[in-house]
Amino acid sequence: MPNSSELIVWSNTFACGIKVIDDQHKELVELVNDMFNHVTGNEDQERDYLNKILQEAVKYIRVHFATEEKIMIATKFSGYTEHKKAHEDFILTVADNIKNFTLGKRLTLIFFSRFLKDWVLSHIAVMDKQYFEYFRRIATRKPDGTLSITASDVKKL
Repeated sequence: MPNSSELIVWSNTFACGIKVIDDQHKELVELVNDMFNHVTGNEDQERDYLNKILQEAVKYIRVHFATEEKIMIATKFSGYTEHKKAHEDFILTVADNIKNFTLGKRLTLIFFSRFLKDWVLSHIAVMDKQYFEYFRRIATRKPDGTLSITASDVKKL
């Protein structure tokens, strides 16, 4: 069973203020925590869970990356190319892990969970912070305090 230090606790330090991105980051955190919660030490159970969750995780991550990239393109974010490359490298690494797993090579749930946790936390903390500030500068603040990037915000650039 994983110890609580392996789980991620959502913090506003991870938030950029753009609801769709923050919600997706929260979903990624929940996905990683769900993986840690399925670490039982029972190899068969963990392998069954990995079979189920791997494709779901990749699909969700691709949706998230597409969301970020779409906003970056629309807002002319200067770090887009570097950010997209980091996304592509991550997807290739995950794809390699999945390929090895399907070929019968050992991929443990605890290893994959830790890999995702480290990547999600470092990516949000380092790469994503670069566009957080940019998005905050150009976004419109709604009456409830949330930020929104609208077509008019993009036109102002």
